[in-house]
Amino acid sequence: MKSKEYMDRTEQSVLHTYNRFPVVFEKGEGVYLEDVEGKRYLDFGAGIAVFALGYGNREYEEALKDQISKVIHTSNLFYNPPLMEAAEKLVKVSGLDKVFFTNSGTEAIEGAIKVARKYAYLKDGSTDHEIIAMNHSFHGRSMGALSVTGNPHYQEAFKPLIGGIRFADFNDLESVKAQVTDKTCAILLEPVQGEGGIYPASQEFMDGVRKLCDEKDILLILDEIQCGMGRTGSWFAWQQYGTKPDVMTCAKALGCGIPVGAFVLNEKTAKASLVPGDHGTTYGGNPLACAAVSRVFDLFETLDIIAHVKELTPYFEAKLDELTARYNFLAARRGRGFMQGLVVTGRPVGEIVKKALENGLIVLSAGSDVLRLVPPLVIEKADIDEMVKRLEQSF
Repeated sequence: MKSKEYMDRTEQSVLHTYNRFPVVFEKGEGVYLEDVEGKRYLDFGAGIAVFALGYGNREYEEALKDQISKVIHTSNLFYNPPLMEAAEKLVKVSGLDKVFFTNSGTEAIEGAIKVARKYAYLKDGSTDHEIIAMNHSFHGRSMGALSVTGNPHYQEAFKPLIGGIRFADFNDLESVKAQVTDKTCAILLEPVQGEGGIYPASQEFMDGVRKLCDEKDILLILDEIQCGMGRTGSWFAWQQYGTKPDVMTCAKALGCGIPVGAFVLNEKTAKASLVPGDHGTTYGGNPLACAAVSRVFDLFETLDIIAHVKELTPYFEAKLDELTARYNFLAARRGRGFMQGLVVTGRPVGEIVKKALENGLIVLSAGSDVLRLVPPLVIEKADIDEMVKRLEQSF
């Protein structure tokens, strides 16, 4: 079957909520994807920061096959070994205490919102508490996650959203303080804003928000769905700031392709929030998903992924800085680790993304004017060099 037939038949049966690129991917190996016509693409998108280990990692695949041959699902009415293993490993690297596994990052945000409201409810019995989120943030598409996403464009058609949400400006501590009331139960932010345009938080902002939360017994919720799992050069981006959250959400590279997310709580929050009956999920924490998570943590350790990202980041950034200096329509580079953005001026960033795809390079956009590069964490210098070559051809 040719690409056009795949695309035409897909459009006949699948609800059109994505404007997909005209490519039908069939398989992948390493940091390359291959379409049904046999064309290979260097992948600097990683399935939107998901495939940290690249494609075709045999140990990862064998772990899934082994679990499939045992049991895929049992429900949360029972225990299963991979659940224990995955939870212990996530607790260890995060330094937090309790995990709830979800099916996606959006669901992790939903759970974090419920944690915050239950925590506040148990303090005073009130149900009118508020959450402060950031402008230009992105936390998901479900009604709760959409309510804390600071972009009116995504929200307009779906109002009324859940109430009690206030918005402040990212990296502006005074803006956050101005939104705090006696009803504030949580402050939610991404240590590195992703969809909003690859904006890292400043150290001053992170320190200030943490101090504010401590002073007023407000929960700090950090969304590490895109910037977590080694992407910025530490297990989680907040660890570089030393700003430990009360609740953390993660997903994407947590399962490296298997749909799984989690919210993770410190002991204080876990003891004073959700109890049996407050929250649940049929598929969350099932044996197959948790087997994937467990093996991902193992491979991050054996491949020394965090050290690899730290080692290559200066080279990656230098090559992007050279591009920024060479082309006058590139205004700036910003980001951390393998989560980088090039600010494009004077031309639509979508045109560059489309042209790059024609040249066998997958890159993404973020916001309205940022070229986003979030490659698999296993790239080497030669892959960065090849990316630069293909990107320049696309320019």
